[in-house]
Amino acid sequence: MSRRRYDESDVRIRPGKGTRPRTKTRPEHLSAEESMVVSVDRGRWGCALGGDPDHVVVSMRARELGRTPIVVGDQVSIVGDLSGKPDTLARIVRVAERKTVLRRTADDTDPYERIVVANAAQLLIVVALADPPPRTGFVERALVAAYVGGLKPILCLTKSDLATPDEFAATFAGLDIPVVVAGRDDPLDELTAILNGQVTALIGHSGVGKSTLVNRLVPDADRATGVVSGVGKGRHTSTQSVALPLPGGGWVVDTPGIRSFGLAHISPENVVGAFTDLAAAAEDCPRGCTHLGPPADPECALDKLTSKSADRVAAVRLLLEALSTNESWN
Repeated sequence: MSRRRYDESDVRIRPGKGTRPRTKTRPEHLSAEESMVVSVDRGRWGCALGGDPDHVVVSMRARELGRTPIVVGDQVSIVGDLSGKPDTLARIVRVAERKTVLRRTADDTDPYERIVVANAAQLLIVVALADPPPRTGFVERALVAAYVGGLKPILCLTKSDLATPDEFAATFAGLDIPVVVAGRDDPLDELTAILNGQVTALIGHSGVGKSTLVNRLVPDADRATGVVSGVGKGRHTSTQSVALPLPGGGWVVDTPGIRSFGLAHISPENVVGAFTDLAAAAEDCPRGCTHLGPPADPECALDKLTSKSADRVAAVRLLLEALSTNESWN
């Protein structure tokens, strides 16, 4: 019996899944629409199409973006179903360069930065004058984060019926920070004039009256929160930021999950560099100067400044002291 001989024609090659050549060419998405991210919930982003708070589109992150972080306030380009109807889903295909960022770390030893809000023009720091007593440590760290991130800080004092604001506000007088008193019975005309037309991040400790303030600024805040944050399986929680539209235009970004600011990513040079006059003077400081002044830095060039700049040096050194210690910061 002869043995059969085989050749290549007898061999069948089953095509594999990866036989089609892959390309790195990505679609340009020229028809993508610009939007603002107003909420984040477990892999889903609520995007206000064209910045319109009444047209929020639920979106996912396109595969080509990989693990690119997307946070509330980001300006993004989206494609797909842009109707905003229930059970529809668009895709985020581009994230624009951020103009400002509010960053923090979990604590002062954590090297991982977390971007809390993007593209906010202002940071409204809400502090109660009593019950609970005001905490300068938290305010100082929030100010550092604002200056370094490019946001304009505003100090908002609540519960003015329990204490006067003058003494606490004087602590930060050298920084020329706008101070607004917004107790429960105080008119909000001054505050709304500052907020209208701007994107403002809002932070504060639990119990300082922040929720009451938000409800006064955005009368239908509860309804708006449900609309913009119900993008995934859950609703807005205390760990998620959400942007709420102001009746007079602009947005307030409520960040109820922030209880403290770790500043591991910030150096003294970052803080001093946020002030033009101080940054110019600091160029004459010796190497390794912490800008804290005597006795730590007997040759610090900031000591030569006079007038309003000298007042600013004293205020900034309070911020630098808050940066150098992790005590009384939460």
